[in-house]
Amino acid sequence: MNRMKFSVAMSVYKKDNADYFERALWSITENQTVLPNEIVLVVDGEVPEKLNKVIAGYEKNYNIFKVIRLPENKGLGNALKIALENCTFEIVARMDSDDVAVSNRFEEQLKYFENYSDLDIVGSDISEFIDLEDNIVAKRVVPKTNEEIAKYLKRRCPMNHVSVMYKKSSVLKAGGYLDFLWNEDYYLWIRMYQNKCVFMNSPTVWVNVRVGQDMYRRRGGWKYFKSERRLQKYMKDNKIIGFFTYFINVAQRFMLQVLMPNWLRGWVFKKFARTREKE
Repeated sequence: MNRMKFSVAMSVYKKDNADYFERALWSITENQTVLPNEIVLVVDGEVPEKLNKVIAGYEKNYNIFKVIRLPENKGLGNALKIALENCTFEIVARMDSDDVAVSNRFEEQLKYFENYSDLDIVGSDISEFIDLEDNIVAKRVVPKTNEEIAKYLKRRCPMNHVSVMYKKSSVLKAGGYLDFLWNEDYYLWIRMYQNKCVFMNSPTVWVNVRVGQDMYRRRGGWKYFKSERRLQKYMKDNKIIGFFTYFINVAQRFMLQVLMPNWLRGWVFKKFARTREKE
């Protein structure tokens, strides 16, 4: 069956683990029922030799790789902006540098675009694992329909960024990726929502996400809160949410990210923001 051609947009930087990175690349090249036609990899600044060896090996063995090296680290938003702008095809999948795509991820995503001509972006639920891929500790479940996603977006990020596939033109019309500390994806979804893009999420897990023991605890501090508050202000100023919703959203984030100690923040994330495994 003739499938749509598509690109994969990735970035890697010096703190990424070379073994995890290689596993991520393996999952989208060696272990897919439908292979990408192009992988655009932005190397965000200088990286260690171990990472360079992984990149060189895949460049040598796969002619679908397009590697773009930045002389200095520009951050995820800027790196993905460059990656997307250099993608050849209209359909683009996002892949992170240390996660593992399930074997039929791309095949299933392409079916959505084949079946829904007005679709702009599709993602899925994700599972989260520690150390070993079968050690799944939680699942992040997201809303599924365009209407549910539009409603959820006013309170929390409605898409799992690492799982999405989208139309390049739709992302670029919304302004593309922009630098927005820890919220590059949420900010993009909001602008795509403003452009009346059509969203969907699959209930099937398409990506297994590698997390550390302290991942939930690290989602705090003044810098994190200020970025979240700025995002909420953008939605209020653009009349996506009213003042009451803005106040509630900011107050919740202040309590979670500033007032709570790390151990309690971790417990709250696991209890209320994730579905615990095994169910």
